[in-house]
Amino acid sequence: MKDQNATVVTFLGTGTSTGVPVVACNCDVCASKDPRDKRLRTSVMVRHKGKTFIIDCGPDFRVQMLNNHVDDIDAILFTHSHRDHIAGLDDVRGFNYILNKRIAMYGQQNVLDFITTSFPYIFANKRYFGTPQVDLIPLDGNPVIIEKVKIVPIKVYHYKEIIFGYRFDDFTYITDASHIDDEEIEKVKGTRILVVNALRNSPHISHFSLQQAIELSKRIHPEQTYFVHMSHFIGKHAELEKNLPAGMHLAYDGLQITLA
Repeated sequence: MKDQNATVVTFLGTGTSTGVPVVACNCDVCASKDPRDKRLRTSVMVRHKGKTFIIDCGPDFRVQMLNNHVDDIDAILFTHSHRDHIAGLDDVRGFNYILNKRIAMYGQQNVLDFITTSFPYIFANKRYFGTPQVDLIPLDGNPVIIEKVKIVPIKVYHYKEIIFGYRFDDFTYITDASHIDDEEIEKVKGTRILVVNALRNSPHISHFSLQQAIELSKRIHPEQTYFVHMSHFIGKHAELEKNLPAGMHLAYDGLQITLA
């Protein structure tokens, strides 16, 4: 019998905005036969206290739901408004149709405003039949209770833009960060499982490099750290994984971890 109090995390996608392989690229990583080197756009599913949350629904959302046999969700949390994190929003329609339910979506007000203008047909006064049925609910950065689950937004910088990571008890998820203020790092400390972005090996203006992500993990001291939002420039999974510090791993699409 499954423990309803366990937190189960499924990595739906672990790639950057281009995905891996990259269109028209024949580099060693893009040509790799290792399925761990095939990366859909970054997204994660968190099943916590009997509820199912999706963090970001990018352009691969539909196939991610099908690949992982997801038949119900309780809410979608957005980290920010970039297309690789919101472009699959239209595909929530399946949940509307099959389950006869609206989907609650949470994020900063500026993210929700961008969604409204990016998908105007969903929010038109005269709604076209068959469009997604969603409720947009703003977050202000304070801890929030959603479906009786406490979620703590973590403010991080994506270059100069403030975006959100999220903490669920012992699990924290951060993507697209390039800097985190000390007071926000304090909110993450004590977490057992940390997920953080690691775009590539060299520095980048708006994302952590792998080395910067490793250094962040060492500051926070979780039991285990998983890296996501990786580009083809980072190298092959098998070669990188064996050289990471103890307790640190490259996540891959379909990986599932459980916190009892």
